[in-house]
Amino acid sequence: MKTEKVTKDAGRKAGKFLEEFKKFAMRGNVIDMAVGVVIGGAFGKIVTSLVNDVIMPLIGLVSGGLDFTSWRWVIREAHTTESGKQIAEASLNYGNFIQTAVDFTIIAFSIFLAIKLINNFKSKEETKAAPAAKPADVALLEEIRDLLKEQKKQ
Repeated sequence: MKTEKVTKDAGRKAGKFLEEFKKFAMRGNVIDMAVGVVIGGAFGKIVTSLVNDVIMPLIGLVSGGLDFTSWRWVIREAHTTESGKQIAEASLNYGNFIQTAVDFTIIAFSIFLAIKLINNFKSKEETKAAPAAKPADVALLEEIRDLLKEQKKQ
């Protein structure tokens, strides 16, 4: 009997837990966030292509062939030991970091502009949709009028 009760309690708790999860997962914010992540991933690829294929070649043209990705600091040159073993080069490829930082800056700025546009659009819609609130004195006068009408009926 006792195990039967424990099983029923566990079943109810699991059902409640699943119901709460369903409410959470189906809220608009979670779905919007999921869509945003997918679109953001695709948008990141577009911006990376813009940076690599359009902006960086222009910077290279203006700066005389500047290419961040080839910038590096060689700590140890590649060499062959006396026994014939190949030792790879050790280097800090900070040019890739600079390139990634440029990508991030452009992506962040683009997202900022997109959010700013969306917020401006939403605020314009909200101001159009929101009816003007009645001044307090007008609401009070309407309430008095309604009370007087009720008194006349009696």
